[in-house]
Amino acid sequence: MNKKLYTVIVFSENTVGTLNQITIIFTRRQLNIETLSVSPSAIEGIHKFTITTFADEHVIDRVVKQIDKRVDVLKAYYNTDEDLVHQEIALYKLSTELFLKMGSVEALIRKYDARVLEINETCVVLEKNGHYEETQALFRELSSSVGVLQFIRSGRIAITKSKVERLSDMLAAMEKKLKYNHGE
Repeated sequence: MNKKLYTVIVFSENTVGTLNQITIIFTRRQLNIETLSVSPSAIEGIHKFTITTFADEHVIDRVVKQIDKRVDVLKAYYNTDEDLVHQEIALYKLSTELFLKMGSVEALIRKYDARVLEINETCVVLEKNGHYEETQALFRELSSSVGVLQFIRSGRIAITKSKVERLSDMLAAMEKKLKYNHGE
């Protein structure tokens, strides 16, 4: 089977236990969650879960349908990278002494479009926004040149390339149906 990276987006009210219910569905299908990000969405009171996993389309379709059936879930769907604008953020903690001895600090910062967040007598903290491959490339270069004291990468954050969020369409259709059913 041909596995590829899918981004599952789930909209839900902020209810205790929803994340657990969602992750259990992945576990039952023996799918590893690669990244996970949860935040309030553009719609007040609704949270957006962004989850990446490797799967084949048949399996991810079934997973999303199962998630969609959960009571606390308003809408779930999946996308490929081509459907999304996405980013991650990575932080790199380095020894100040070794970092300054590199000599080509400015060139490295420009090459990777990184930012210096903190610099003090003991450590330098760099920030890099981008796709996984970009943040990983900087990690590899820093690891081989000066060593990385600490490293962290966020989960993927993503929005669809479509004009509006799918949940907005669904909520508008529900509101229209409610108005129709109530004779408004």
